[in-house]
Amino acid sequence: MRVITGIARGRRLETLSGDEVRPTTDMVKEAVFSIIQFQVQGRVFLDMFAGSGQMGIEALSRGAKGAYFCDMKREAVSVIKKNLKETRLEENAQVYQGDSLAFAKSTSQKFDIAFLDPPYNKGITEKALKVLPGVMNKGGVIICETASGETLPESVGDFTLDRTYRYGKIKITTYRLPEEE
Repeated sequence: MRVITGIARGRRLETLSGDEVRPTTDMVKEAVFSIIQFQVQGRVFLDMFAGSGQMGIEALSRGAKGAYFCDMKREAVSVIKKNLKETRLEENAQVYQGDSLAFAKSTSQKFDIAFLDPPYNKGITEKALKVLPGVMNKGGVIICETASGETLPESVGDFTLDRTYRYGKIKITTYRLPEEE
């Protein structure tokens, strides 16, 4: 696993070990950043269920103003901090250990991009989607990585399902605010 582009390009990232770990593949990561390529610079990125933190680190490397990382596991938070230090991107990062949903419910921070990659097929994505519209800036995008068979709602708050992309067994779903006429 590595940083694809930007100021930390090519830096290797550590990942967690274990059977329940499922890092976002480079192909899916490249696809996600292709989808939002003109929305990252100067924006605030939320990496929920962050694992190794690779998505938020990629956003920082590409010019995001800040990134917030949330993960329940102490080991994940340790790996995120190590990866931020290795990439020299820790200055614009905030790392929280604890429940990602509780963080989203309690933070006063607003985000331009939120990336969700919780354990598949457990209903966690739907719970997170109920909370996220309240912490998103106007013009923001919510991106969900799920198993390709998972069904997500057509809308969450004022955000509506924008597009769905499939990459083998993985599905990326984006939500945006409808364009005002």
